[in-house]
Amino acid sequence: MTSPHTPGLVAGRLDAEEIALNFADLHPAYDPHEAAVAADRCYFCHDAPCVTACPTDIDIPLFVRQISTGQPEAAAQTIFEQNILGGMCARVCPTETLCEEACVREAAEGKPVEIGRLQRFATDAAMARQGHPFLRAETTGKSIGVIGSGPAGLACAHRLAMKGHAVTIYEARERPGGLNEFGLAAYKTTEDFAAREIDWLLGIGGITVAYGKTFGDNIDLPALQQEHDAVFLGVGLAGVNALGLPGFDLPGVRNAVDFIAELRQADDKTSIPVGRDVVVIGGGMTAIDAAVQSRLLGAANVTLAYRRGCDAMGASGFEQDLAAKHGVRLMTNATPVAVHGDGAVQEIELEHTQAANGTLQATGERFRVPADQVLLAIGQTLTQDAGLATERGKISVTGPGRTSLAGVWAGGDCTPGEDLTVVAVAEGRDAAEDIHAALS
Repeated sequence: MTSPHTPGLVAGRLDAEEIALNFADLHPAYDPHEAAVAADRCYFCHDAPCVTACPTDIDIPLFVRQISTGQPEAAAQTIFEQNILGGMCARVCPTETLCEEACVREAAEGKPVEIGRLQRFATDAAMARQGHPFLRAETTGKSIGVIGSGPAGLACAHRLAMKGHAVTIYEARERPGGLNEFGLAAYKTTEDFAAREIDWLLGIGGITVAYGKTFGDNIDLPALQQEHDAVFLGVGLAGVNALGLPGFDLPGVRNAVDFIAELRQADDKTSIPVGRDVVVIGGGMTAIDAAVQSRLLGAANVTLAYRRGCDAMGASGFEQDLAAKHGVRLMTNATPVAVHGDGAVQEIELEHTQAANGTLQATGERFRVPADQVLLAIGQTLTQDAGLATERGKISVTGPGRTSLAGVWAGGDCTPGEDLTVVAVAEGRDAAEDIHAALS
């Protein structure tokens, strides 16, 4: 038997029952009474600031009013018209820094209308019904190739299919979903919701998914342009930044995105090895997800080390608080120097940093932290730009996703902008509208 205090990288630190409790839904669904009470708190503002704060421009006061009047499926229709992945976004959106932060109730009382949970209540109600909420237009005879089945690709494909176009999604993995399926904490999207949402989305018809198709490997842009009338690139960021520091090739060091993906795809979470002393390097959502889930798997000590201060972290205040509540030690102004160990990770060496003259500088003060597992969440990179113009290491776009090559659009994490699911959905949707206009 192993336990949280067993040294080394081992599986089964907690029993299955405790693991199941740990990975329960982060925000449990509302029942109808709870939803009605929550909806009644909305002021239904004219020119509501929450709408302005929503990247997909959902008419939030309208859908909340529809819930308050007992019409959750009508509310879902209002949501899906702007965000076809509204169910997932309700679960994983950082609403605390978007719509809910802008809520008038938040400004007046410090407690916003819980827009995310209301959105989930509505979308879950609609998805529980048979059928799809949208009908395809008459077939246009036009064909579009969509590379990647992440949020941007799915949103683009659905909107194009709705317009009557034939869409082929090319996906490198064996399952669709991209970030939604492989890159989010398991407690944020329980009960295989990502897969169920995609099955529901594909109910519009007119969309074919081809698996095992890797952009730049067994499919390329010239061939796709010959086969299709337009191409949308939603390839995400498949590469992972490397630190190139001493000892980071030792067993026990791995990318946080791989750790999260393995956990998401595991039928039995007790089978996932985790260290007793885990150190996560990074300050974004991925770092928080990796750190919290390490604790939920039974790691005794988890430290998240970030080179700048808390206010510079990519993770929201809510996510930082979530990590702290789960016993994660947040160590700021600390940058990795080396990993030490005899055949496997035993310690990580870090150096304190400070901001001076507008730059981050090392202080020269070094220290070591015990570690038998080090997870790197230091950002991902574009692996294939197909010769398109780039900007800051991503595919450059203008307007609604137009690349430097005519007939090719792009959106999501592979383009400049915020790396959020809801932003990717908006970019895929808007690119689809522009593609439709161009083909018409």
